[in-house]
Amino acid sequence: MIVGNGLIAKSLKNIDSENILFFASGVSNSLETKDIEFQREFNLLKKNIEQFPDMLLIYFSTLSINDRSKADSLYVQHKKKIEGYIQDHSKQFSILRIGNIVGTGGNPNTLFNYLKHQIAQNSEFVLHTKARRLLVDIEDISEFIRVSNHSIQNKIVDFSYPYHYDLKEIIMAIENIIKQKASYKEIEDGDFYKIDFEDHVKDFFTEKDASIYLKKLAEKYI
Repeated sequence: MIVGNGLIAKSLKNIDSENILFFASGVSNSLETKDIEFQREFNLLKKNIEQFPDMLLIYFSTLSINDRSKADSLYVQHKKKIEGYIQDHSKQFSILRIGNIVGTGGNPNTLFNYLKHQIAQNSEFVLHTKARRLLVDIEDISEFIRVSNHSIQNKIVDFSYPYHYDLKEIIMAIENIIKQKASYKEIEDGDFYKIDFEDHVKDFFTEKDASIYLKKLAEKYI
């Protein structure tokens, strides 16, 4: 059973199951500040846990929880609250903390979509030279859940391609597909947090070369 209709929800259709509650509905904008939006997700989650207490709950959180610079973010605080509630009230669960998703459509403000749009429109943007980002193909999420089975139950799992990309690497990959140079101003700033991924996450990715994984993302979604 899938709750939600966004990018993640649609990607789960091939593994939908009557025994699993995929909760993929909630606040997608990490810059959200309206309490009503956070409360809506919390109330819907609570309702589903109470209505389907014996189903395995799979919830999609964010790797930004590990970013100390975002500790005061309302979005991150909300995700922490949700994670805590799930651990206290769900009989069986899996919480996947996801990196920057790359897919067709979805939130236009995601990193990849934003950069793709700025470069295609020849719009100047600011580049934080110290920033690093974790990317993941939307299709890898459902496949990871399918093959992981019981190994991720009652756990919080950090999931993304296990490489911290420099923003210039991402920009160059997009430039090569669009055939247009990006216009940006460099600022010596940006956040960078290190994730030590579990071995079963690293082993999942058959493509071990980070540059090739990025190239495939650009070719696939541009």
